[in-house]
Amino acid sequence: MDIAAIMEKISIWAMPVLLAIILHEVAHGWVAERLGDNTARWMGRLTLNPLKHIDPVGTILIPVALLVIGSPFLFGYAKPVPVNFRNLRRPKQDMVLVALAGPLTNLTLAVLSALLLAFTVALPASAAWVAQPLALMCQASIIINMVLCIFNLLPLPPLDGGRVAVGLLHGQAAYQLSRLEPYGFIIIIVLLATGILQQIIGPLVLGSAEYLINLAMS
Repeated sequence: MDIAAIMEKISIWAMPVLLAIILHEVAHGWVAERLGDNTARWMGRLTLNPLKHIDPVGTILIPVALLVIGSPFLFGYAKPVPVNFRNLRRPKQDMVLVALAGPLTNLTLAVLSALLLAFTVALPASAAWVAQPLALMCQASIIINMVLCIFNLLPLPPLDGGRVAVGLLHGQAAYQLSRLEPYGFIIIIVLLATGILQQIIGPLVLGSAEYLINLAMS
């Protein structure tokens, strides 16, 4: 892939990736605050300022590398918004709501992007100069948001789905699952390196994204 093509891809994907990742994290902090924990606000993380959320590796290096190698879908992450679950009014139950806030935000963004895509395809041909790049950004937004939604719902701590599972399980089952958290990212890296993770979430991501895109463009 030549430099011009890489730069074109970055120009299309940069804004959707940043919004998807940042709003995912802000949603965690916002819901936590509603439920009694103000840690994210105290640390200045309830903001859309990307400088407060960007992780050099997860927000920039990994997405750009995946673009360069032509990955079928992108992945990335921001610096996690801090949440002190002990401050929540009902720590075990509220942990589920805080964890779900991120993936549900991404799902909402995917649906809103599909609605905007439907609007762009209805624009007259004279507006193609703005409709075409906007349509490409909407499609990119649908894909990245479905990646983040589905990936984060995997029932493996410290992913959101893992925290949801710990909150819903009881007794020894919840305790045993929570003990995986220190090893969660190692397990994810192994699953990525072996291609197993792509096989698990790939069909779900591509299928759901394709459905939303086709629905918007029909």
